[in-house]
Amino acid sequence: MLKHKKSLIAFSIIPQVLFLKLLAYYPGFVESVYSHGLYIYISKAMRYMFGWLPFSVGDILYTLLSIYIIRWLIVNRKRVVKDTKHWVLDVLSAISIGYLAFHVLWAFNYYRLPLHVSLKIDNDYTTEELVLLTEELITKVNTIHLSIVPHDTLKVDIPYTTTELLKMVPDGYDELSKTFPYLAYHPRSIKKSIYSLPLTYMGFSGYLNPFTNEAQIDGLIPSYKYPTTGSHEVAHQLGYAAENEANFIGSMAAMHHTDVYFRYSGHAFALRHCLNEMYRRDPKRYDTMAATIHKGVLKNYKEVRDFWDNYQNPTEPLFKSTYNNFLKANNQSAGMESYSYVVALLVNYYKIAR
Repeated sequence: MLKHKKSLIAFSIIPQVLFLKLLAYYPGFVESVYSHGLYIYISKAMRYMFGWLPFSVGDILYTLLSIYIIRWLIVNRKRVVKDTKHWVLDVLSAISIGYLAFHVLWAFNYYRLPLHVSLKIDNDYTTEELVLLTEELITKVNTIHLSIVPHDTLKVDIPYTTTELLKMVPDGYDELSKTFPYLAYHPRSIKKSIYSLPLTYMGFSGYLNPFTNEAQIDGLIPSYKYPTTGSHEVAHQLGYAAENEANFIGSMAAMHHTDVYFRYSGHAFALRHCLNEMYRRDPKRYDTMAATIHKGVLKNYKEVRDFWDNYQNPTEPLFKSTYNNFLKANNQSAGMESYSYVVALLVNYYKIAR
């Protein structure tokens, strides 16, 4: 009887995969029933359970799970040959249960409506529209930059501790939720990951733990990146699984923040996306526009590039390629390369907001 149940659990992964393939055709259903329904209660419940703790419960669970898996593999290493069938059933059963939990607790959000549909805006834009927004952002970033530093050649150094920055991140959502009530963020659960060093070497500045709904931030990244990285992970917590949509919402939350340093980080983040797309479309025009950006702003961009360059290693492309393929397998056809859609959201949102 036990073996029969184990087989059912193990092979339940097949109908799960088929169900997800079917679910991809019904994003409206996912949006209304799961993302704006069941998921709200699931995410809040987990943040109430774990958010108040000063340490990352999810990181500890991952540590314990890794130890258990290694121990199980060592103890059961001889079964691979002697009892291959039941060894495979045990492994497949664990994968099936984890796969189900992953989707029920968070990942069904991969199959919701695209954000431009929810916002009722276009998902395409002309080069001239891109130029207009980029020029506006350059003016805004330069203005905020000079309100912080006395000279345009100086980079911005955020004067807060990382702990203070994490506590401040949700304030941007308090402001943003005045326009978009469904982006209200409570309770809060943003923490520094105990695996910050491995995260850095893998090339990631943060992640959401889908099993505890804790936003994990790489504690080593430059403080200038905390406002947008933290806001990005909160967007994931609120159910926006796609990286490009979390980038858009995170930048909006930082840009609406009451603190000037957060607004600077948010606007500079949005500008960098627009500049990347501008370079792709019209390199000469990009050069002209980039020349108008304060040197201090460019130094902040360089600060981030230098940080990641210092941690480059042969394994980083492997981790990023794996994650990219993971995104594509979860209904995100663009994977990590999604700048164009982020810019489309920015351009078309500001087009109607003007």
